[in-house]
Amino acid sequence: MKTDSSDAVGGRVASLHLHPAKPGEPLQPIDAIEVVADKGILGEPRYFGRISSRTGKPTRRQISLIERELIAAHAAALGLQTIPPGAVRANIETLGISLVELAGQPIAIGEAILLLGDPRTPCEHMDAVCRGLRALMENNRQGVLARVVKSGRIGVGDPIRLAKVSLAD
Repeated sequence: MKTDSSDAVGGRVASLHLHPAKPGEPLQPIDAIEVVADKGILGEPRYFGRISSRTGKPTRRQISLIERELIAAHAAALGLQTIPPGAVRANIETLGISLVELAGQPIAIGEAILLLGDPRTPCEHMDAVCRGLRALMENNRQGVLARVVKSGRIGVGDPIRLAKVSLAD
């Protein structure tokens, strides 16, 4: 696989989070993650290496991303000062990039390349953060899922750029 990155789109990693082993518990903040192609985040207890029972292939939910700007807009709409990092249960929170607009495109973050996919489906945990949050997160206002195309390290503060990916070597 050959890769190249372009600065046409810019953003950065605001925060990183891992799911706890026990569902429903708070996500754990972390400074850096290692991602593995077609598996997800190394050490992610709930989603790493999952295989779809329907397709027999890796699941689409390897990594979830959402913009801090979107989280701030939801907080304001709900009359909140803020929604803390990790509360909306995304692995990567970003600044300065519109993720849903880039669905279907590869992005480079740190050493890794992710293929942005479908918008996330907001779960019942969102209304536990604040009643009404789940409804606000409908209609492409909830971040996206991504598949790991190229393994590597991602750290807080890393830039996010569009990536050109060629699967032919």
